[in-house]
Amino acid sequence: MTDSKLVTSFIPFPNIYWWLLASSCRYVIFDNAEHFQKMSYRNRYYLSGSNGLIQLSIPLVEGRNQRTAMGNVQICNKQRWQVQHWRTIHSVYKRAPYFDFYEPSLLPLFEQPFTSLSEFCLATTDWLKAQLKLSFEELFADEYEKHYVAIADLRTGFMPGIEKKTGIPQPSYYQLFEDRTGFLPNMSMLDLLFVQGPYAMQWMKDNQELILEHWS
Repeated sequence: MTDSKLVTSFIPFPNIYWWLLASSCRYVIFDNAEHFQKMSYRNRYYLSGSNGLIQLSIPLVEGRNQRTAMGNVQICNKQRWQVQHWRTIHSVYKRAPYFDFYEPSLLPLFEQPFTSLSEFCLATTDWLKAQLKLSFEELFADEYEKHYVAIADLRTGFMPGIEKKTGIPQPSYYQLFEDRTGFLPNMSMLDLLFVQGPYAMQWMKDNQELILEHWS
C-alpha cells in the first residue's frame, strides 16, 4: 500500500474495479459535496443473474433528476426496495459457495432503515471492506474540490458500462451462470465475494496491476 489517495462518489456495494483501485490506496476520500448524477453508480449496483445483468436501484426522494449535494440525497422508503433487493440477492446467490457464510452479517443492511443515500452506501462499503480485511483510511470532503492529487478520481467518468470501453482489462473469475450468459465483468464486489469467499482478496492482488495501469 502506498500513500496514494482515491477520490470517489458514494456508491452502494462498489464494483470490482473500484475495489481494485481502493485496495492499493492508503486514503479513500468520499465526496459529500458533489452533486448527485443520474445514470451513475451513485444509487445502483449490478449482479450477474441467470438471464444476464441485474441492476438494483435505490429509489430517491425527488427522483433521479435532483441536483443536490450527495450528502443531502434522501432515500424514498415508500417503496420496499430493501425487501426487493434482498430477495433478488438471495435468489441469485443462494447456491453460491460462500453465500451462507456471509448472509448473517449482510442481511441486517437490508433490515435496518436508512434515510440518507450516502449513509447506506458507506454502510455497504464498510461491510465489504471488513470482509476483504482492508484497512484504507476513510476521509470525507464537505466542500467540493474539482481536482485532487490522487491515483484516481472516480467522481466523473467512472460510469456504468465503463468496462465496455476499449483497452480496459476484464479479469475473469468463476460466475454462477457464466455457461448461460458468458462472463460479465465489473459486477458488484458481492458477485466475486459470494463465489470466491476468503480467496477474493488474493484474486484482487493477482489482478490489481491490470486496473492500476489503466487508471494511472
